[in-house]
Order: sequence, then C-alpha cells, then structure tokens
Amino acid sequence: MRKLSAVTAVLLVSLAGLALADNTDPPENVVTEAASEFEVCSVIDLHASDIPNDEGGSVKLRWIMESEGIRPDSLEIMRRDPTGSDELIATLSANSMNYTDDSARNGTTYSYRILSFRGGVAEACSDEVQAVASAQWFYSGRVGMFIILSLIMLVIVYYIESGKRGKELYIREIAGLAAVDDAVGRATEMGKPVLYIPGIMDMDNIQTIASIVILGRVARKTAEYGSPLLVPTSRSVVMSVAQEVVKEGYLQAGRSDAFNKENIQYLTDDQFGYAAGVDGIMVREKPAAIFLLGCFYAESLILAETGRSVGAIQIAGTAMPSQIPFFIAACDYTLIGEELFAASAYLSREPKLLGSLKGQDAGKLFFLILIVAGVIAASIGDFWSPMKSVAEFLRKLVTVN
Repeated sequence: MRKLSAVTAVLLVSLAGLALADNTDPPENVVTEAASEFEVCSVIDLHASDIPNDEGGSVKLRWIMESEGIRPDSLEIMRRDPTGSDELIATLSANSMNYTDDSARNGTTYSYRILSFRGGVAEACSDEVQAVASAQWFYSGRVGMFIILSLIMLVIVYYIESGKRGKELYIREIAGLAAVDDAVGRATEMGKPVLYIPGIMDMDNIQTIASIVILGRVARKTAEYGSPLLVPTSRSVVMSVAQEVVKEGYLQAGRSDAFNKENIQYLTDDQFGYAAGVDGIMVREKPAAIFLLGCFYAESLILAETGRSVGAIQIAGTAMPSQIPFFIAACDYTLIGEELFAASAYLSREPKLLGSLKGQDAGKLFFLILIVAGVIAASIGDFWSPMKSVAEFLRKLVTVN
C-alpha cells in the first residue's frame, strides 16, 4: 500500500511539471523562425521610369520579389496622381516582374507602389517611387538611318541642280521605252490604231499612276503621227484621268482637233469581264501596237496572248513579280519592276525627274555596298571577334525598326 502511494505521488509530480513546462515561454529564436515561415514576401527594389524613344504616355515599372517567405497570390499596382487620389491600374500574378502603364499623362508626376495580396488580404506594400511620362522628338535608335537618308537627299539635290545647269545625266537605255516611237510609227504605217491598257487597278495604285504618265507620252506621239489611240479602262476614275492626259498630249502636239473622247472608255470593274472586253477590242480593231503598262493579275496572259494572235507589237510593264514571266514570254518588250516607274524620267528627260532617279540609284548602290560589307564582316566575325563588332555596327546603322 505504501509502495502504491509513492508511485502515485511521483506520477502527480511529473504531470504537474509538464503542465508548468507548457506554460513557460519558448526561446526568442523559436518564435522568430515560426513567424517568418508564414510571412508573405513583398516587392523590393521597385523602379519606375519613362519609356525612351516613344510618343509619351507610358511608364515602365520593374521590381524584384523578396527571396524569403511565401509567395503572394497576386500583386496590385497602385498609382497616385498629384491630387493625392489612389487608383488601381493593374492586378498581376505573383510571378510578374514588370509592367507598363500606358494610361499616364505626359508631364504628370505619378507615385507608384505595389501591394502583395494573399487570401484576399493585403499582406505587404512596397516603397513608393515616382516617374513622369514624356514624349521624345527624336528616336535615338534611328540616328544612323537619319544621317544616311540626309546624305542621299543631298545627292539627289546635287543631281537635280546639275541637270538644271545642262549637265547630261546618263541613264541606261530601256529597250521597251526606246521602242515606243517605233511601235507608234508601225501603227501609223499600217493604218491601224494603238491600244493602250493601263492595268486593272484604280488611281490610288502607284503602278497606275506610272502608267498614266507614260500614256501622256504615247498620246503625244499618236497625235504627231496621226494614229488613233484606244484606251479601255476598268475604273471610272482612271477613265476620267486618262481622258484629260490624252487631251493634254494632243494639245501639246498641236492636234487638239484630232482628239476623240470616245476612244477612252470605261468597260467594267470586273477583272475577267474587263479582260474579255479588251480581247474583243483587239479582235475587232486589230491594233498594230499594244501597250500593257500598269498593275495586272491573272488576266495578264489572256491579254498578252490575244494581242500576240492579232500580230501586234506589244510593250508590257508591271511591278507584279508573278506576272512578269507571262509578259516576257508573250510580249516583244517588257519593263521589269522599277523600269516602269523610271519611265517618266526616261521619256520626259525632265531634270528634276532625272536627278531624283540618279540620286535614288546612288542610294541603292550605297545600301548594296553596306549589305555586302555586313555579310563579309559577319562571316569573318566567326573567326575574328573584332569583325563581329563591325557587323553589329553595320546592322544597327541600316536598321529601320
């Protein structure tokens, strides 16, 4: 009995000691470690700056998240204007590291801060940073291109002034344009009309504009030689412009009485309907000379083959790469690509047009040299690192984006 009482007493003392131990405070370092395990990491090192080389209205935010603690569920970017009012401008994921504020007003100083949310509650807040959005007059990344274009412009002005002073500006002979007079003369000798087809696009197409310029030259020649000129069009505006251009050509030739407005007519806007109508004119009138100059699509070979079947001399030209092979195969002369646009300078010999054409050719030659030099530098740069720097410089020099 005494032994049982002694054991019971020992157990009671032990339980009392455990109770007292539970009520004592743990060491301070234990409390700190337990608390830090559940702290939400916040945004640190927040930076805000105006985006360079833009039209303004944008501020770039960049930040870093703390490496310790648990990740928040989301981040909210707050913006404060000079009046002191706060505005939520974005809610982002916790993995986001940057944001662009595109709604800023130029010249207004904004304060930005980022809140870290977990469980719908804001657990941490970053420091406030300020930034002002502004527009830039110049894009510094295109200074090299600006210098190059300025030099090309000076070269163009030089050639124009040289042409005005009477200096002969050489342009290589374009066979198709040199044959214009021969084609019109052939039609005159045979007593047959000249058929001019300015393409199927409207006047807002650059190829149509170039074609109308050449039409003026052809109209003057037909007026001098006394040959009828037929101009079927697929657009009403092109018809009106062509009538005025042909009329002006006849006036310059002193044959305004020979101008017949009815020879410049509108057929249809439909692509193959227009092709069928022009083919009908070819078969009925049997022109001795046909000009196909302008923008053409699938109807190009239809027109060229019909013209070839009636025995006409054909001069074609277009800047559509897919149609050039058909014209080369079926026509006597073909203006390829930019030759169509150079025709106005070639035929008129106007100093301004010739000077502009020469200046553009000089610019193309310059860029060609830069490209070749860049390719060589990049190739050698694989073996010799200084050349790689040269290649990178040349690339930045001609970059337009």
